[in-house]
Amino acid sequence: MRSTGITGRTGYVTPNILHIDIDSLRADHLGCYGYHRRTSPNIDHVAGEGVRFTDCWVSDAPCLPSRTALWSGQVGWRNGVVNHAGARASSRSEGSSRSYHDRVGLHGFTPVLREQGYRTATVSSFADRHSAWHWYAGFADIIDTGERGMETADLITSRALDWLARNGTSTPWYLHVNYWDPHTPYRTPEEYGDPFVHEPLPEWLTEDLLERSRNGCGGHSARDLHGFDPDWAESMREYPRVPLELETFEDVRRFIDGYDTGVAYVDEHIGRVLETLASQGLLDETAIVISADHGENLGELNVWGDHQTADFPTCRVPLIVRWPDLPGGRLDEGLHWALDWAASAIELAGAEVPADWDGRSFAGAFRDGRSVDRDYIVASQGAWTCQRGVRFGRHLLLVTYHDAYKDLPSKLLFDTTDDPHEEHDLAEARPDLVREGLRLLEEFSEEFAPLPDPLETVVAEGGGAHCRGELPAYAEHLRLTDRGELADRLLAAHPADARETVGSMG
Repeated sequence: MRSTGITGRTGYVTPNILHIDIDSLRADHLGCYGYHRRTSPNIDHVAGEGVRFTDCWVSDAPCLPSRTALWSGQVGWRNGVVNHAGARASSRSEGSSRSYHDRVGLHGFTPVLREQGYRTATVSSFADRHSAWHWYAGFADIIDTGERGMETADLITSRALDWLARNGTSTPWYLHVNYWDPHTPYRTPEEYGDPFVHEPLPEWLTEDLLERSRNGCGGHSARDLHGFDPDWAESMREYPRVPLELETFEDVRRFIDGYDTGVAYVDEHIGRVLETLASQGLLDETAIVISADHGENLGELNVWGDHQTADFPTCRVPLIVRWPDLPGGRLDEGLHWALDWAASAIELAGAEVPADWDGRSFAGAFRDGRSVDRDYIVASQGAWTCQRGVRFGRHLLLVTYHDAYKDLPSKLLFDTTDDPHEEHDLAEARPDLVREGLRLLEEFSEEFAPLPDPLETVVAEGGGAHCRGELPAYAEHLRLTDRGELADRLLAAHPADARETVGSMG
């Protein structure tokens, strides 16, 4: 293998790092995680050579909180970002302790890699989509693809290949490539076809589930598939892979096929990037990380094609790491935050993990082919519902502080081994496990005292960015669609929200 790396503090030669970051990618729609459809042959090949993590969770969902946590090394409770708008869409002020460079500029993931000698580049429009300008800290090359997350994989790949043609043989480099295609609206070019039209759906998707979903409510529920704004829903007509609502089971098929086609289209383009690295003689000496900012609910909790909760489909994410000269072809079943892989990459690249990170490096175990894990983790959601999920053992406790008008109970408990699609709430049957989850959540909160809980701010503002101010008009919509009882329950549960001025977010 031609060595193009540098020798870090650990004595290891550090490789190039290709980070494939796929928006809204859930693990169980990849072949290497057991999916029956052939959505991901290139990703599966990387997984076969690397390490596939089966219990990796984002600390904060969705997009802006998740990537802020990864880049800062700190969970949302500490860095302050848990929402897409409002006070808690911005980082906490450092105040008088701020030095000439702020904390992210000194201790963020990319600045640490740059300090270690990496040329750093991102191919992404994420910062512009969310005004996440802190995202740019530490990048030498910023390639904004210009469509605020509505890009398709062909545009992303062309920019990534152009960068590799100009910089691939410079040493060493970190290249972040951000694909968006599994995010609604599904916009894979029509000429790509419908590769899954004759393949069966996942067995858990049934007519009975659809009927129950249509009797529910909330943005991105079966009958309100595109949020709360009717004008936004009408604009979706230009995307034929997405139905306007899930009225029949054929609509469900069209919807799932649209998601899976987006995954397959990205996978094909990942193959192109890997082929280019191979043609440059760089593939064997390049570390490959494939991850997601969050997963995606595809019917769970009556959320279809969105990421509104702190639950298993949204916060448990795929993670595949292939690192040159380190043991591969195995599973890591340990419980991790996504922050942990970033900390591990820093150590494997020869640098020191900043002391103020919440992410823990598992680099030592990774080198030895072992798995280590946390005792439990806590995930948060603040852009739709205001929720925390406590993952311990095989169980997940969801604690809801604002339900985003989905009529959710305050506590839900699921056995994610037997019930990964969250159809059977165990909270009433297992109060002992509910108590244990609440005890762990209290332990977690004490770690950040005296910092105020950022979700409390979001609740006080009227809920997450995408539902704030929407209840009055939505309650009227529910009455017009024969769901008046649901309207009454929501208005009774949210008396302050019922008086809010209707917002503009869909």
